[in-house]
Amino acid sequence: MTWLLASLIASLPADTPVPSSPDLGTAEGKCRPHEFGPSFLVDVIGLRDRRGRLKLEVYPENDADFLADDNILVSAGKTFRRVELPTPASGPVRLCVRVPSAGRYAVSLLHDRDSNRKFGWRVDGIGFAGNPRLGWSKPDAVQASADALSGPTRIEIVMNYQRGFGMRPIKGPETVDENR
Repeated sequence: MTWLLASLIASLPADTPVPSSPDLGTAEGKCRPHEFGPSFLVDVIGLRDRRGRLKLEVYPENDADFLADDNILVSAGKTFRRVELPTPASGPVRLCVRVPSAGRYAVSLLHDRDSNRKFGWRVDGIGFAGNPRLGWSKPDAVQASADALSGPTRIEIVMNYQRGFGMRPIKGPETVDENR
């Protein structure tokens, strides 16, 4: 399926947008067993529960492209990677996503608790590399970024959920997370 999608994209004129698909960026983002190339190993901290799906995405580190439509990024030949999987029922949660090369990237993680493939601020959780403090708007790309080394790079992302008038972690940063 992935090679078919890639060949279809390659045959489109340069100004034709790539059709949106949940599969965009997944072949490029999928880590191989014992990944040795540039990648992020993301430890997920502070999940509210074990419902739904986790969706980890990598973007260029600039505000114009950060959280932009995946088909627009892919059509323009820009970095976009995605890893999506069911939330594990128990134990520590670690996701791996490959990146094209060592460098700085913006990284987001959605806890899609209702599995509807879109962010609902009253239901779902969200987290970013760098763990910026969230309010009602998305953080700047530079605040939500991390440096990928030439091999696997470990980062932690603390999940935020709607609490009061904003998005915040369920626990304070000084609290040990039961998911670790």
